[in-house]
Parts: sequence; C-alpha cells; structure tokens
Amino acid sequence: MQGVVIKSTGSWITVQSEDENIYNCKLKGKFRIKGIKTTNPVAVGDNVVFDYFEDEKIGSVKEILPRYNYIIRKATKLSKVSHIIAANIDQAFIIVTLAYPRTSTGFIDRFLVTTEAYHIPASIVFNKIDLYDDKLQKIQDELEEIYKNAGYKCLVVSALRGDNLDELKSSLINKRTLLSGHSGVGKSALINAIEPRINLKTKELSGYHKVGLHTTTFAEMHRLSFGGYIIDTPGIKEFGLIDFSRKEIAERFPEMRKYMHECRFSNCTHIHEPGCAVIKKIEQGEISLSRYKNYLSILNDDYWKQAENDYRLK
Repeated sequence: MQGVVIKSTGSWITVQSEDENIYNCKLKGKFRIKGIKTTNPVAVGDNVVFDYFEDEKIGSVKEILPRYNYIIRKATKLSKVSHIIAANIDQAFIIVTLAYPRTSTGFIDRFLVTTEAYHIPASIVFNKIDLYDDKLQKIQDELEEIYKNAGYKCLVVSALRGDNLDELKSSLINKRTLLSGHSGVGKSALINAIEPRINLKTKELSGYHKVGLHTTTFAEMHRLSFGGYIIDTPGIKEFGLIDFSRKEIAERFPEMRKYMHECRFSNCTHIHEPGCAVIKKIEQGEISLSRYKNYLSILNDDYWKQAENDYRLK
C-alpha cells in the first residue's frame, strides 16, 4: 500500500493511506536519503510504501518515495546532523511575535534562506497584534516594509481576537502548509482558531521570562475542512543552516540575487569588493541594512568555518 506520513515520533509513524485510512507503522530496516545524516529518515509529508499486518495491527514502512522538496535544519548547534522538519510541502509560514516571546530577524532570515534553498514559497505571519503598543506597532510597520520589499508576503493576525484570520485561512486553501517558529508564538492557537475541530493543546507563556512552553512535541499534519493540510511543528529555539554551500547564501536573499549579476566580479562576496552592486543598493536604501547584517552573520556562523576547515583537510 501507499500513503503519506502524517505524524512521526521517531519509533512510530502514522500513515494515511490513499483510501484515507490511518495506520500505525514502524520502519523496516535503515533508511538514508541522499546520504544526508539525519535524526529522522522519515518525515511528515513523506509518501511511503508500507505493508500492514492485520493480525498484529501494525504496519511496516519499507520504502520512502522520492521527495519533490523538504525543509531541513541543524539538529543542534554546531552539529553536522540534520533534522528534516517536513517533506513535500507547497508553502511555509513562519509565525513571528514581536513580544512574549520576541522573534529576532536573524531567526526569520535563517528560516527564509532555507525555504529559498529548497524552492519553497514562504510567508511571514505576525501574530499577537492584540498585545501591541505604539512602539511595537512601529517595529511591526518597519519589518513589514523590509520583508515586503524583499518579496515576501506578510500577514498580520491575532489568534486571540481573530484579526485577519480570514485572510490567513484563504492562503491555506488546497495547500500543504508548514507552520514554524519559536515556542509560544501561537502556532497551535492559530490552527485552533482557523479549524477548531483539530483542538490542539496550548499553554500559557511561562512565568516572569515570558518564554514559550512546548505544546507540540512532534510534527503532525492535519487535514483542513476547507481544503488542504497544515503541518504543526514543535517550537524551534534556533534555526541552524545545513546542506548547501557558503557561496550560495547571497543567492538565497531575493533582493540581493536581483542585483548580483551587476557586480564587477562574478565571485563577489558582497563584503569588501570594489564595484559591488549589492553594497551600492544598500547605500541607496534599496536593500535593507538589517537583512544585510543577517547575511554577514550567517557567513560568520561557526558551521561554515568548520565546513571550510574540513574541506581543507581532505
């Protein structure tokens, strides 16, 4: 039989078959995809071939069918081991909050760089606008301008009050959508507000530090009654990049990619070279300085330094 993985806890995999029945399965043997060292060889969204043994009430996944895309991150800081968040998705939404907890632009840009690398359309959803004061509203306006100018769709919502949820809902119709972000940004609350029958567990932010508590332990895909699927994922503290080269980073910033061909040197790093079109556009205000600083931060990640050292030792 064939089906799609809708939940994976590591040892157990929940598969929805083509006739929409649900089966609990285990992996048969060891799987390695493209030689990537991952913590989870099978991810939510994977299409699989499996056998089901009626007498034992258990299935066995024996083949993972080719993926047309996936999104991946480093499993831990400085780790070369990766974690596949989800596979075969149509779009990814990063849920952002400006307070309680605060989402940094560094986190946002690392996520967007990864979606660009795997050709996954991405949008930014600013949640908890019910908590805004004048200062937060100003920050919101500035960030929205930055990311819209970079080519990203931005949605501004409140899961608590229901602000603009119709717009968010219409963006999900007949799509397989991944939701990602820090713990406490309201991923589960947004899903419940859009599709109450799913009824995901939610928790208040913890104590004095207003740090989000994990409510989703494993990624899980849910069918939407109005068409499409939504993938709820555990909160991510850091989004480490992996599985593409350092030279590709600038190409994953759409506003930088737009002008790269105008640079004097074809191998321009957009840091110090004369005749750099990207730096010129930053000086002219056409490329965000905030985004550029995050580009430099990514280039200085310890991961890339270690990768270069490993290459030299070969």
